[in-house]
Amino acid sequence: MTNNKQVLVIDDDQAIRELLAEYLSKNNFDVITAEDGLEMDKQRLIHQPDLIILDIMLPGDDGFILCQRIRQTSHVPIIMLTANSDEMDRVLGLEIGADDYIAKPFSPRELLARIKALLRRTQFASEENQPSAKARYLLFSNWKLDTKQHLLIDDNKDEISLTGADFQLLTLFLDNTNSAISRDQICQALHGRDAFANERGIDVHVSRLRQCLKDDAKSPKIIKTIRGAGYVFIADVNEKN
Repeated sequence: MTNNKQVLVIDDDQAIRELLAEYLSKNNFDVITAEDGLEMDKQRLIHQPDLIILDIMLPGDDGFILCQRIRQTSHVPIIMLTANSDEMDRVLGLEIGADDYIAKPFSPRELLARIKALLRRTQFASEENQPSAKARYLLFSNWKLDTKQHLLIDDNKDEISLTGADFQLLTLFLDNTNSAISRDQICQALHGRDAFANERGIDVHVSRLRQCLKDDAKSPKIIKTIRGAGYVFIADVNEKN
């Protein structure tokens, strides 16, 4: 019985599947592969991968559709493979719930580094980086955050499931309410200490969180943009066990 992390690779290019399976296996990951959405669904029923590498250009349902499908039921970290220099693919991938992206052609070594960094951040966020180690729920504005299940609950008890990146961003804001947080700080929290801030990508993350909080982007009341400084989260936070 292995304790290796399990990675599911979805790509219709057999050479890429074989390359990643061999390379990641040598680096102590258990690798499952699929060539399309149908095979992905089968593998996810059999296995519970710790991370998914998802190509955008696939036969049948493309990577965007599959990412949305995964996010309906799972918080599993997702790295999307995008066409080289195609910013729209990267932005859309982040908007629908991907945690990271890497452009083709890519270095397996760089992908391995991103996998390890994303798994570290995910574990840190779920086990150690809770806004309060004692509180199960955090109350702010008209919302309740379930820090165990990564759920936002409104006054009508409607629930919104947060992706790993959305949860990390929200907890960063909740730990720093009423203080300006720069895009560099957000980038480091979401993508690691050595990450380079992509302003468009950070803005997409913030926009997606605003949508979850039903915070009007044209006149936000919770997450306000401070020109030249980043963002400020305006809320009083209370804890509830």
